[in-house]
This record gives sequence, C-alpha cells and structure tokens, in this order.
Amino acid sequence: MPSSVIDRQNAEFWNELCGTAAARALGITELSPENLRRFDEWYMTYYPYLEKYFRPAEIQGKRVLEIGLGYGTLGQVLALRGCRYHGLDIAANPVAMMRYRLSLLGLEGGPRVHVGSALDIPYKASTFDCVYSIGCLHHTGDLGRGISEVHRVLVKGGKAIVMLYNRHSFRHMIFLPALHLRNLLLGRYKSQDGDTGFAKWVRAWYDKNQKGEAAPHTDYVSRAQARELFRGYTRVRIESQNFNDVVYKGKVLVPREPLLNNLGRVMGADLYITATK
Repeated sequence: MPSSVIDRQNAEFWNELCGTAAARALGITELSPENLRRFDEWYMTYYPYLEKYFRPAEIQGKRVLEIGLGYGTLGQVLALRGCRYHGLDIAANPVAMMRYRLSLLGLEGGPRVHVGSALDIPYKASTFDCVYSIGCLHHTGDLGRGISEVHRVLVKGGKAIVMLYNRHSFRHMIFLPALHLRNLLLGRYKSQDGDTGFAKWVRAWYDKNQKGEAAPHTDYVSRAQARELFRGYTRVRIESQNFNDVVYKGKVLVPREPLLNNLGRVMGADLYITATK
C-alpha cells in the first residue's frame, strides 16, 4: 500500500489519542490539568523503565524532536526537563493536545509542534541533538524510510531513542498465537465480521480504537532486523522492555510488575533502540 494512503489512514486513526482507553479506565472524561496529572502518574508508573531514556542531563538545553505524540505525557516530560522541544504527529488531535499541555505549563514550544509525516520530516538535515519516537515508526508503512529520516535530521553524534514492537516477544511468539488458536477452536469469531485473519487480529490486539478497529499498519522486528535497520548509525544499543500480566480464565495469576526486570528484559513486548549517529 502506498505510504500516502497509509498516512491518510493513520491521520484518521490516531486522531483518537493513543492512551484514550487507559484514560477512560481511569475515569478521565475531560482534559483538565488535574486529570492530565493523574494520567501521567499512571503512565510513568505503568512503564517505570521509561525514566532511564529521559535523563535530564542528556537533553537539557538540547534541540529535541518527538515523533508520535499520543496523549502528550512523554512530550511534557521532555519539555519540563529543559530541552528545546519540537513535536511531530501525523494526526491533528495529538498535536493539539501537546500544544495544550505546553500552554498549561507556560512553556514555549507550541508553535514548534506540527502535523506532519515521519516519512518526510519537515526539518533540514542535522537539526536535532536527540529524536524520540516511542511506538510510532512501526505504524508508518515504511519503517526503513522513517529510520533514515530520523538519521537525516540528527546532528553528528546525536541520539535516536526509538521503541519498536518486538517480533520475538513472549506476547507475539507464544501468547497471541495460542490465544488466537483457542478462540478459533471455541468458535469465538463466528459472531464477528467473518475475518479471522491472524495478522489483522494481532494488530487490533496491540492497537485499536474505541470502535475496535485495528491500526492501519504495524511492523514487528527482531533484534537482528533492528540492527540492520539502524546500520547507518555508529553505535546501537537494543533493550527488551515491557511484559503483560499472566492471566488464566480472566484471573491474573502473575502481575506484570515483577516480570519487568526478568522476562521483560528477555522477551518483552517492545524493543528500545538507542542509536548514535
């Protein structure tokens, strides 16, 4: 599918802010400063490993670009840590959210948050000291081009911090295939639209909107594939993060928290790539 088509589909799909389902589960129905604080506290607690990728000493005073803005939590973290923040998203609502957050905080940078494609980043080469993209580039439809664009806009010695879905995660290799097979055997798809394709079902399991529709496109990569994609960088570090609760018949047998620093570091759902140009 042409990237322009996926861009249009993504612009529509991601207008529903990534994190909307979590916000509703928290009882958040309006975007007040207090509700945003509650969401951010939940988010940074749920993903505690994020702090290591957002160290103030590494970004203070630096020109930083975030690609894929979602609910704005990470963009706010970056902006509050003293960088010269810029934001980019394919959809209008995440851009509006980030501008709103910056205005609430009295921080400059709202005019530097734009609607645009990660496949054609609207900045000159060698513009940024750091580029963050947490869970975005694997949705673009051309992952290699997105990574090349990040490389282009980084200064020499600049860093890219990118999260991509892990093809070799417990979730992707074991849990979801087993769950899908079980559902097929139990006939749990018969009342749906008849599409029992595994790829589409997996996309919806990872990312879906309030209508239950899957993200238009999703890539999953192994560590080896990630190293190949980032071959143009001088140094590359890849870490596995994130894990799901272990659930059986709707009951949580093992919560995810104690698994984050063991199984999560081996077969976590996400790969965090830190690459130096």
